[in-house]
Amino acid sequence: MGARALSVADPNGAAPEDFVPVGMPVDLDNCAREPIHIPGSVQPRGVLAVVRESDFEVRQVSANAAELLGRAVDDVVGRHLSSLIGTDQAARVERAASASGDLHQRNPIESVIDVAGDKLAFDVILHRELGGVLLVEIETAYGERPFAFPNTYQAVRGSVDELNRAATLTELYDATARAVRELTGFDRVMVYRYDEDYNGEVVAEAKLDELNSFLGLHYPSTDIPSQARALYEKNWLRLIDDVGYTPAPLVPTVDPDRGVPTDLTHATLRSVSPIHIEYLQNMGVQASMSISLLRHGRLWGLIACHHYAGPHLPPFGSRAAAEFLGSTLSLRLVDQFEDEQLHRRLAAQAVLGKLTSATLDDGESLSEVLLGAPNLLDLVPADGAVVNIGGEYRMLGSVPSPHAVADVVAWALDAGDNIASSESLSRELPDLDVDSAVTSGALVINLPDGQYAIWFRGEVVRSVDWGGDPHNKAIAVGEGDDVRLSPRKSFDRWREIVKRCCEPWQTTEVDSAESLRRHLVEALYRRTRGALRVAETLQRSLLPTSIPTLEGWQLSAHYEPAVGGRVGGDWYDAFELRDGRLIVLIGDVAGHGMAAAGTMAQVRNTLRAYLFTGAAPAEALNLLNEFCVHMVPRAFVTVIVARVDLDTGDVEAACAGHLIPFLTHRDGVADPAPVLLSPPIGAVGMTYEPSAFTIEAGQGLVMFSDGLVERRNEPIDDGIARLAETLSRAIESTATDIATAMATAETDDDVTIVTLRRP
Repeated sequence: MGARALSVADPNGAAPEDFVPVGMPVDLDNCAREPIHIPGSVQPRGVLAVVRESDFEVRQVSANAAELLGRAVDDVVGRHLSSLIGTDQAARVERAASASGDLHQRNPIESVIDVAGDKLAFDVILHRELGGVLLVEIETAYGERPFAFPNTYQAVRGSVDELNRAATLTELYDATARAVRELTGFDRVMVYRYDEDYNGEVVAEAKLDELNSFLGLHYPSTDIPSQARALYEKNWLRLIDDVGYTPAPLVPTVDPDRGVPTDLTHATLRSVSPIHIEYLQNMGVQASMSISLLRHGRLWGLIACHHYAGPHLPPFGSRAAAEFLGSTLSLRLVDQFEDEQLHRRLAAQAVLGKLTSATLDDGESLSEVLLGAPNLLDLVPADGAVVNIGGEYRMLGSVPSPHAVADVVAWALDAGDNIASSESLSRELPDLDVDSAVTSGALVINLPDGQYAIWFRGEVVRSVDWGGDPHNKAIAVGEGDDVRLSPRKSFDRWREIVKRCCEPWQTTEVDSAESLRRHLVEALYRRTRGALRVAETLQRSLLPTSIPTLEGWQLSAHYEPAVGGRVGGDWYDAFELRDGRLIVLIGDVAGHGMAAAGTMAQVRNTLRAYLFTGAAPAEALNLLNEFCVHMVPRAFVTVIVARVDLDTGDVEAACAGHLIPFLTHRDGVADPAPVLLSPPIGAVGMTYEPSAFTIEAGQGLVMFSDGLVERRNEPIDDGIARLAETLSRAIESTATDIATAMATAETDDDVTIVTLRRP
């Protein structure tokens, strides 16, 4: 094939460059990229003609036309189909192709073709491809034809009745294997089921008594590459009547009309991968057939047929009947599967309904709801559960240590999904220190603000019997001076003991967890909004309703909550003492929400009382620190306080871990005020140092919280420098003017500003 042959698309959606170059030897390293839908050859039990349907001219024909039909390739290519199969039979093909309806339903066209004076029986099978191409397969009809395609149902009616009576999946599998073997005569017929990773398991078997059993054996997903599975979803039946066949190439190599190799996805004669042939030979198989089992158009299993005594070619009608049985089994399995899924979902929805109803009671914590009755273990069966919501950490059943839980939570967050699950935490977290009997798998609900709910399952030790060692995929086989990769030689039963794994998390269980998460997020949002409204009301009630109007001075203040309405711990104060001096201050309690607002209320009122009774700023901070250490032990507060003599401009100040204010000058310079920095409030044994300076005429004092200058992914020093530049350009700005000039969406904190200017 030429280079442009690779422009033909793969049925699985792969790009041409994903395939190995045509002509390159195929081995285990590259077989997953073999373009098996365009092999350029067919199995020699029949002849394939690629026909232009508009005029029934043969564009390509397989090289075995002379052997089977007595027609030389050169006498056929470029001529009418009658040159290959005779005038009468070609006319029948034209009539079948031109009739309305599904072309597949008219297969096969039972034909008698004159081959060197002998009248021989053939089955002609038609398939229409895109671009006006008709694939015409002329297959030798060996033996008697037991029934035609229209009578297929009559041939399998008894088997269909048995399938319909089957009450369990096992009965369905067994009935199908027996019926297909009776129809086709293969030595062994297996029903082969995939898991979600396309590892297969033999779940039913009908065979000759003397053959060893494959029932229960597993086969790795790599035994059937993804592009082969894609073909199985399009062409439901594949037959290799003799694994020792010599492929018959198409002549010419590419379709001369289109300049590309012909897609043989739907051809019954399509030649198969040499790797697959070697795989079958290693198993001692001489002929094979497989029938796809589909669920909603996706491959979920196969009916696999093996023959050992020699080549084996069931008649087309028998194969069609077996394919019909496969379709019937697919429908019954879908019904059975969806019925079981429905029962699981209904049971889960009943529990979910009770849990979500309980979350509507805002008087009960969500942790209590989830671990009450019913609880998380009723929704998704597990050995234990951990819930961390609203600051409450609760456990139920067998769970690992809090340290191990934290490691699992970190892994789940890194996964980046709302739901994370693992059947083997030891694979995800090799260093996790847990008892696998207690904790082998986890199903995690990730909730906002680092909250979570987790199910844990312990180890379930199980044995898996493989058809040969699945880990030994590359066996070096000496062939003269060359060494190549070969499919594994041994298919003896190979038992693997699977440890440190839990029972798999079923799709319905993950779906239940996702549904619960949606309800929990809604409940958290509703409760958070209510708490935020209370916190916001509390915070705003503690901010001054007005600030003093001063003769000869300009005082302004500005406060705005964090983006998204999150209530923080910022506050400011400005009031005159009885002796006429002015108190101005800004403080910030770490955190957001009700806890921060509550702490701020205590700190603000306590500090205000100390200052009003005459304590100097440094003395007031010392008293406030002692109060917080003993009465609010977890408080972390920064604050700066200034007491100003409005007649002289003299300032007494003290700072507890807060950002140093700016002192502005009439010439546009803005410098940090000469205030000593001491640690934040909340540390034992702190002493706060006083500072003193004077605000001269034309100067001003600008206090601010960190929300004004902090930016995500930027050092705070850059923000402080930006504020100094802003102040130098507009020394007469009010607090609101400064907030507007510095506004950004790159901060998640409150913004508070107080300015005091002496014109």
